[in-house]
Amino acid sequence: MLRPNKHSHPDQTVLAASTVLLAELRRKRAIPYADLRTALDKASRGSDYLFTPAVSLLYLLGLVEYRPTADLFEYAGK
Repeated sequence: MLRPNKHSHPDQTVLAASTVLLAELRRKRAIPYADLRTALDKASRGSDYLFTPAVSLLYLLGLVEYRPTADLFEYAGK
């Protein structure tokens, strides 16, 4: 379960990182892996360790698809 506590910094959580990634994906619809990782780094310095869990959360929710031939993520929401 993803539950923040009083010691969690708001910008250093999986939910916050997922929000940044989702906003970027909704704006561009498809974005290369490196550019998506850079967008997260710009939004919150030092949060690159949250990239994989954030993408995994979005994938589990059915909001993102990965295209391995083009090495990009695509927004799959409505």
